[in-house]
Amino acid sequence: MAIPWDLIVVQTVNGIVTGMILALVASGLTLIFGIMDVVNFAHGELFMLGAYIGVLVLASTGSFLLALTTASLVVALIGAALQIVTLRPLIGRDPLTTILATFGASLVLQNYALWQFGPISRKIAEPVSGQFHLLYLEYPWYRLVIAVASAAIIGAFWLFLKFGRYGIWIRATTQDRVMAQAMGIPVPWVHTGVFAIGAAMAAASGVLFGPLVGVEPYMGLPWVLKAFIVVVVGGMGSFGGSIAAAIFVSLLESYASIWVSPSQAIIVSFVVLILTLLFRPTGLFGSASR
Repeated sequence: MAIPWDLIVVQTVNGIVTGMILALVASGLTLIFGIMDVVNFAHGELFMLGAYIGVLVLASTGSFLLALTTASLVVALIGAALQIVTLRPLIGRDPLTTILATFGASLVLQNYALWQFGPISRKIAEPVSGQFHLLYLEYPWYRLVIAVASAAIIGAFWLFLKFGRYGIWIRATTQDRVMAQAMGIPVPWVHTGVFAIGAAMAAASGVLFGPLVGVEPYMGLPWVLKAFIVVVVGGMGSFGGSIAAAIFVSLLESYASIWVSPSQAIIVSFVVLILTLLFRPTGLFGSASR
């Protein structure tokens, strides 16, 4: 059966837009693992907290940009406190202890949101309204805004890693933690800063994606699950790999939804995950040492 080319174009745009917001979520997750060797199960809850803070700030000020900035900064501080209190004392212990610690933190944050905000879904108003013609569809402008904003945040962070002083410290810690500490780099505070940056990127994702879905205590679970798939497929600790894998997986799901329902198309992600683990356990862009 021939597939109309215009349907392929629409699904390609959908896949890229979804892939960019997923790349933003996964970038923070892979950054934390790449520097700290910590699998952060609380990442989805930081995504959710960012969306809730965005709801509160937007209701008070009416400024979406202020809501995005405030949510990122507040959740960054929460992430830093979480790393200092729960993860720093566990450095050097069995990795299972950090997994349990972040999983416990995710349950605490999730139940706090449920207690504080209730189970009723809340909505963030779209800062950019209107639609444009994309072949036979009326496509929302805001979806393109999400893709561009996500790309801008990821690009700014890449420049920070490449040229910023603290970014150089982060790259040095990634390559050799012991040598970086011997050269005078404060590795424990680099870990704290990295966790805070990863938390801020999760919060920004939550605010950006909030207008498309309801903001509720369990909203982070499906996204962090996809982010874990992306991190494994792209290569654990590979920043560029996670971005490429996010777009790749999202495009596959988008194309699969041509034949099956979107809920069934998610299966494609798990098939890609299984094939990656079977034939390239280090991921498409991961190093053999990982």
